[in-house]
Amino acid sequence: MKTALVVDWLDKFAGAERVIASINKNNRIDERHALINIMSDDDIKKTFGSSTNIKSTWLNIFGKHFRYLLPLFPVFIRSIKITSDTKLVISSSHCIAKSVKTPKGALHICYFQARNAKYIWEEYKLYFSGWKRVFMPLIPLLRYIDKKSASNPDCIVANSHFVKNWISEVYGVEASVIYPPIDLARFSLGTHKKDYFITVGRIEPYKKFDMIVDAFNKNGLNLMIVGDGSDRKKLEITANKNITFTGFLQTSEINTLLGDARAFVYAGIEDFGIAPLEAQATGCPVICLGLGGTAETVIHQKTGIHFFEQTSESLNNAIDSFLIKEPMFDHSEIYLHSSNFSEEAFAANFKQMLDEQISKNNG
Repeated sequence: MKTALVVDWLDKFAGAERVIASINKNNRIDERHALINIMSDDDIKKTFGSSTNIKSTWLNIFGKHFRYLLPLFPVFIRSIKITSDTKLVISSSHCIAKSVKTPKGALHICYFQARNAKYIWEEYKLYFSGWKRVFMPLIPLLRYIDKKSASNPDCIVANSHFVKNWISEVYGVEASVIYPPIDLARFSLGTHKKDYFITVGRIEPYKKFDMIVDAFNKNGLNLMIVGDGSDRKKLEITANKNITFTGFLQTSEINTLLGDARAFVYAGIEDFGIAPLEAQATGCPVICLGLGGTAETVIHQKTGIHFFEQTSESLNNAIDSFLIKEPMFDHSEIYLHSSNFSEEAFAANFKQMLDEQISKNNG
């Protein structure tokens, strides 16, 4: 069966690209399309192996500035031309890949990597700020187009029940769930004997690092913040001496730090949340919101502690609870839990879903 793979954009290798890599590796893909491809050669190889022939739209000429043209993405995605004899289209969508025009009679299966096009839904105020506010009047139209395009795929698969419920509420469309994979080979079980907590990620406003810093300023416990981003300098000014910023680190260094830490702290509402799972892949307990994807991947009082309000007070209450229950956490059991999210598990579940949908489509 001739198969095409369509993705939103390719700019760096991260969690979504790991899903794309698994789909590409475990299925016979005949052609690959992207809205834009500005990935490094190394990241292309990580994602597609030796299959480096990726067709992109003329949005490519805008390079790293392509996001400024978000209001025009519906036009660009419809310009993708999939070969007419293609029978199966698999799209990986966190924005607009679901909208791709498919050949007549082709089965279209879309994997939602996140709540789609958050830039025009929950996070529109973050995107349409500054000079981009001139595009605010377009939001109702963009939402209409986005909602209409959600009926384009024959089958939608969400990366979490949180995203599945969002799809139902926003688009009125039902979806199944297949959890994305983490690269377990990159991590190993640690001893967790050093006296510090840790958090890892892009230091951006929506990740709520400011809330974590505020909590640790108040509780005085040692915290290590791994990563970089637009909020880093501001937070370094407000952080007390018990908080250390490491900047960007290599995976091996992060693995060591996670393996030594008492617990991993996370304050963002995630569609799935790769970082908390990677922490668990070292046996590290996770203190996180019991909302969003982390509510599904962190088991309360078994692999971590949940809190339910996005405030430093609620986080500190959860940390207090962890300190009382810290001896009861079994690092080996936490590590074992992460194996449920292996690439092998994802590939098997995805293949089963494909077989079922193809059989259903063939009558």
